[in-house]
Amino acid sequence: MAGIRRAGRFRLGFGPGRANPVLCRDGGCAVSSLNSHVRDERRAQLAALLAASGVVLRLAAPLVDLLVRLSLAKAFFAPEMLPSSHLVEFVQTGWPTIIVQVAGPVLLAAGLWVRPMALLMLVLTLLAQTSGSPQDEHLFWVALFGWYVAQGAGPLSLDHILSKGLGFSPLPLAGHAMAAADWLDRRVDPLYRLAVRLWLAAALAGIALAPAMLPATASEMLPRPWALFAGALLGLGLGTPLVAAGLLVVAGTSMAMAGTDHAMTVYCPLVLALLGVSGAGRYSLDFLIAARMHRPAPPAHDAPHIVIVGAGFGGMACAAGLRRERARVTLIDRHNYHLFQPLLYQVATAGLSPGDIATPVRGVFRDHPRLRVLCGQVSGVDVVNRCITVDGRRLPYDVLVLATGASHGYFGHEEWAATAPGLKSVNDATSIRSRILGAFEQAEATDDPVVRDTLLTFLICGGGPTGVELAGAIAELARHGMEKEFRNFDPASARILLVQGGPRVLPQFAQRLSAFARASLEALGVEVRVNSRVEAIDAQGVVVNGERIAAATVLWAAGVVASPAAAWLGQQPDKAGRIKVAPDLSVPGLPDVFAIGDTALALAWDGQPAPGLAPAAKQAGAYVALVLRARLRGSRPPQPFRYRHRGSLATIGRKSAVADFGRVKLTGALAWWLWGAVHILFLAGRRNQFSVILGWVWSYFTFDVGVRLITGDGPSHAGAAFAAEPPE
Repeated sequence: MAGIRRAGRFRLGFGPGRANPVLCRDGGCAVSSLNSHVRDERRAQLAALLAASGVVLRLAAPLVDLLVRLSLAKAFFAPEMLPSSHLVEFVQTGWPTIIVQVAGPVLLAAGLWVRPMALLMLVLTLLAQTSGSPQDEHLFWVALFGWYVAQGAGPLSLDHILSKGLGFSPLPLAGHAMAAADWLDRRVDPLYRLAVRLWLAAALAGIALAPAMLPATASEMLPRPWALFAGALLGLGLGTPLVAAGLLVVAGTSMAMAGTDHAMTVYCPLVLALLGVSGAGRYSLDFLIAARMHRPAPPAHDAPHIVIVGAGFGGMACAAGLRRERARVTLIDRHNYHLFQPLLYQVATAGLSPGDIATPVRGVFRDHPRLRVLCGQVSGVDVVNRCITVDGRRLPYDVLVLATGASHGYFGHEEWAATAPGLKSVNDATSIRSRILGAFEQAEATDDPVVRDTLLTFLICGGGPTGVELAGAIAELARHGMEKEFRNFDPASARILLVQGGPRVLPQFAQRLSAFARASLEALGVEVRVNSRVEAIDAQGVVVNGERIAAATVLWAAGVVASPAAAWLGQQPDKAGRIKVAPDLSVPGLPDVFAIGDTALALAWDGQPAPGLAPAAKQAGAYVALVLRARLRGSRPPQPFRYRHRGSLATIGRKSAVADFGRVKLTGALAWWLWGAVHILFLAGRRNQFSVILGWVWSYFTFDVGVRLITGDGPSHAGAAFAAEPPE
């Protein structure tokens, strides 16, 4: 296997008959310790386990926090749940009642002013506990209210959403309030978590004699040795989520069996749940172990340098797989964001904002110091000197991964690009949106019916998923999104044509699904023309099978061509410009150069080329990361790359989509919901996911398309040749 570095530098290869890597400099070799690599491997596995458990806890924590706040808010509404004593009788009449029992539940449930409300109820509970008859459930009230005073509300709260900008707002005392909250987070919260753990540990230590926390039946379900062991773990803060989960089950079951009071049964498990999902805090062994495992370590100066060109699905997957390896990783893209291309058509048809489907790359990898992000244009590769050219500068590499994607392919008619734009970037999407909306605006301004009909004619070339989704979205925009907004014409009168060169739309889907897609498009008013060849495109329209169709807006979704990466490497591309790669996705003759995604022709799907789909690019990127990890660790390389097709999805319109999973084929509303769920899950970033969900829900119930912005120098250049009125 070829080394990662050439002679005169460090390189990583394999010694004869050895499974461990050999580091060589100028012919001198030193065998690295196998035990060191075993330790690294175990450490990586433990780190992966901790990361997986952390993901689970991060997903559960907001839900547990919301459940606790809703439970406390319910208690606010019930007068009998308030601690009763002579010192708190004042809350039962007048304004205090409104504050505690009316405004309190609303604010607590919404997560607004949680700390002040929790402090108020904490004081009332302490007064009742000290001046009246002590009750066990009051201890859990104190623990829960104290928790929210120290830590505040979680992500599903208005406090959390508004906190970032509140400190810079002109509201009185806002800055001081945020400073106080920050002080509580840093100073009080770790100590409070320690206090809760020690309190629970003390209760478990005394469970056999005088249980201070659990009913008597708990001793049967939790034997004394186990109780002492659990208490010791809680006191040390070791395995806190697992210990809390086990105690939660025991506490809830035993209390329910003993018929304990409702408040005791509810609030004891809630304390354990909060501790379990939030963690033991800074003063714990859990924190020390996690800090040790995730301690950021900048790469050594002489570590192998892996350069990934392209921050699409393949490049991002490859970078994610290498972000913790002992190597310097540089991710380069001409944009500073990762674009979710499957939803790009919704930006072009005013359904979503560009910010909803684009995520800054630096934000994704901010916690990984070994990975560097560069924003620049790559213009060439020097395979002899092992460097690439980025914005005129030379950047050396040890391993190069090309994930440069593809652009529009016009089958030798590149002059069509000016009048029939494709859809591959944010600029393409916003330009198409301006063309579509500008055509409607110009149709409103003209009184010539011929010109108006031409302006309202939209022709899409290509019946693949992009063409079908564009046609359906434009039809819904015309018939529902702009209803009653124009006075000179009815937007529903727009003519949408979908031209497909083959015998059916969605040719990669099963025949039945293809027929359903066509019927759904025609139900929306789209004219579907199959076996139709586009012969010419100009400013006046399109010639299809010898027939001229006057159309002001022509969109291209018929073909793509790979980036010029093949020319950079001196490789012979296929007809689509792709580089034919080896089974491990390396470029033939260049074992340290890999090509993935739309850049590569990989015969990895039962001997057929892997499709130009996002899942294929992600699988290829993850596979190359596996190959490089094996080289770096001196382990056995993975089996040749094989693309595993999980299924195909395409949406046509509201409650209409098709899904092909091989033996399982879905159509209609069920496929539409599945399509939406899959696309939400694949979106990068929680903000984008929530934004898209809210936008879709709003549009679904109101038929309101809210991003109808015409950007650029003017309304649109679409239909400019038709918009001019002849002089009277």
